[in-house]
Amino acid sequence: MSGTVDGGMRDSVVRSLEEAGRRPLRAQDLMRLMGLGRGDRRALHRALRDLLSEREVVRVGRDRYVLRRPKPPSEKRGRRTGGAGRAGSTDRSGRIERSGDGGAASGKIVTGRLQRHPRGFGFVTPESGGRDILIPNRHLGEQMDGDRVEVRIRRRGRDGRAMGEIQRVLEKSTRRVMGVYRSQGGPRGPGYVEAFDRLFEGGILVAEGETAGAENGVVVGVAVTRPPARGQRALGRIVEVLGRPDEPGVDLRTIVRKYGLRTEFPEDVLAEAAAIPKEVPPAAIRGREDFRELPIVTIDGETAKDFDDAVFVRRLEKGSFELQVHIADVAHYVPASGALDGEAYERGTSVYFPGTAIPMLPPDLSNGICSLNPGVDRLVQSCVMTIDRRGAVVGHRFAQGVIRSAARMTYTDVARILVDGDAGTIERYRDLVPGFRLMEELAGLLNERRRERGSIDFDLPEPEIVLAATGEMTAILALERNVAHRLIEEFMLAANETVARHLFGARVPAMYRIHERPDPTKLEEFDRVAQAFGYRLPRPFTAIEPATLQALLDAAQGRPEERFLSRLMLRAMKQARYAEKRDIHFGLASSCYTHFTSPIRRYPDLVVHRILKRFLAGGPLKERERAALEEFLPEAALRSSRTERTADAAENELIAWKKIGFMGERLGEEFDGFILSLHPFGFFVELREFFIDGLVPLDSLGDDDYRFHERKQILQGARHGRVFRLGDRVRVRVDRVNPFLLQVDFSLTEPAAVRAAGRAGGRRRRTRRTRS
Repeated sequence: MSGTVDGGMRDSVVRSLEEAGRRPLRAQDLMRLMGLGRGDRRALHRALRDLLSEREVVRVGRDRYVLRRPKPPSEKRGRRTGGAGRAGSTDRSGRIERSGDGGAASGKIVTGRLQRHPRGFGFVTPESGGRDILIPNRHLGEQMDGDRVEVRIRRRGRDGRAMGEIQRVLEKSTRRVMGVYRSQGGPRGPGYVEAFDRLFEGGILVAEGETAGAENGVVVGVAVTRPPARGQRALGRIVEVLGRPDEPGVDLRTIVRKYGLRTEFPEDVLAEAAAIPKEVPPAAIRGREDFRELPIVTIDGETAKDFDDAVFVRRLEKGSFELQVHIADVAHYVPASGALDGEAYERGTSVYFPGTAIPMLPPDLSNGICSLNPGVDRLVQSCVMTIDRRGAVVGHRFAQGVIRSAARMTYTDVARILVDGDAGTIERYRDLVPGFRLMEELAGLLNERRRERGSIDFDLPEPEIVLAATGEMTAILALERNVAHRLIEEFMLAANETVARHLFGARVPAMYRIHERPDPTKLEEFDRVAQAFGYRLPRPFTAIEPATLQALLDAAQGRPEERFLSRLMLRAMKQARYAEKRDIHFGLASSCYTHFTSPIRRYPDLVVHRILKRFLAGGPLKERERAALEEFLPEAALRSSRTERTADAAENELIAWKKIGFMGERLGEEFDGFILSLHPFGFFVELREFFIDGLVPLDSLGDDDYRFHERKQILQGARHGRVFRLGDRVRVRVDRVNPFLLQVDFSLTEPAAVRAAGRAGGRRRRTRRTRS
């Protein structure tokens, strides 16, 4: 770093550009974001000059700056949890945005986990909640990514972001870094590891004798002994050898090790599970409400093995409905103390990969006695709701019940009945068909009421990976949500909200699912781009309601910019999380929400089941019970949020690996796609057939001088006038893949067709507006 520039100024410039991603910033934008005054202008320009000379920053036009290698966009394409239940964003620096300010007053001591960044600085996520705290590189020292640390807040910027200094390390990280070993001196080294981690883009040096006998080109796990710092590469020792990158199963094992996922159940956990009866004994049924004579069904995907929810609907007098949602009574089999509960707490959630899953509970429970399999007795906790003709829940009750599922239905079969009118499927389930039609009617009412209150629904197709027997990806299918997905989603949302309101009204300590309002600065960034397509959010951004965002999505539906704006809006959202105190769920436009419907695969749901079961047992909570809950819930909520994010990251990264491997076999091949997003350095194209996106770099477009017009969202050639717009159809060739950075590079094969497609799109209207 240049000695003429204050390190804090340089760090702040890099951080601000990192947060802007691929959007270039003017010097005055940087001053505003960094909270600088006129007296800081000269120091800012010195910092920019140094960063330009070191090729860390690129100048775009006369006075706009962007990082040379910003992180490419990666969208969350995980399981849906209802509407915007998972709505949220990982920001462009790769860290999770949290709500609030964490009480980050100057001088305050905060505890949290350190996340180092490839550009030399770091962030600490407070355990008590709140925004991440910036740790400049001069204060990082040799602390490791993942260390649990105490941080002293030194100051806060005008934007409210805190900067801090690490005081001490409370717990050293045991995180293992995965990569490919490159030998430089025979079988025992020395060498280096090319890591599957942006934090170690320079590689990890491995000294002689620290290679664990690894051969050149194998996938290894590394214990890092010194993190990367300016001017020096990371050091480490190899502690595990997994095999060749192309061997079946190595990719999954690598992801499992990288994220520290627990795949094997300890012996005491398996013994506790084995002691549970495989069938429901008559004694367990006594005293429970008997629902076994009703045609209750489960509706899940074709590959599902654990069924934790079942539903039944019937019409009542005066046009109202009774909706029964029956959830597996996992709490009956997994008490709050014991080996099973301890393991479930540590895992926090099941993890779902293409073709396989890592369950939260042993298969004897998750696929056996706790799963609502058809034709057998199963214990449940039941939420029975009365819903009027306007879709409002006007009454409810809870029951400890027993059911016998009449059928294991799939989303596909229910859609064949309700949408396709398939005669064979209708005949096969003829006794259940009237119930499905009633479910469709009720789900429509619930959805209409939810949309009236402003709930946001990102209803875009999601990719479904098709694997060969050896684990390689062979295709990606567009997984469209059909009527069956929507009716189950509506029923689960109704049950979750009913349980949350009941517990809150009874003033019982509970765990809630919350989703705070978006950061106004993120909405401002979104609005700036949306205006290029004729959309505009009302001011002030601090008062934006979810209905306003849904109206914008509705206006963009079916247009070329729909997918781009939907993803950009998702990134503007905060991360939904668990909390011991009630708060809003912005995405669902709900003032009180929890997770109750998936106790087989989510620990928070199991906690809510136990609380509800205890409350229904009668009598007020004893003082010691309330005190124990109030002590436990904050810790459990924090851990559950962390394990959920870890599972999401692992799932998304393995899918990205599968895609990279798939494209690596197709170098030189050509595909049709469309322009997904435009940037000063090129544009990203998504292949229509495969849901895979890659970069067409600016320098591959010929000798024209292209300018990125942010407000218009176009790339335009200065000499020949060629214009690239969002949604333009293009044909591209696969040029390169980088499995370490998870990047694909394309080049255009028919630039003339691109120009024609751009003109065919016509001029976009610029009069559409959304209103609050």
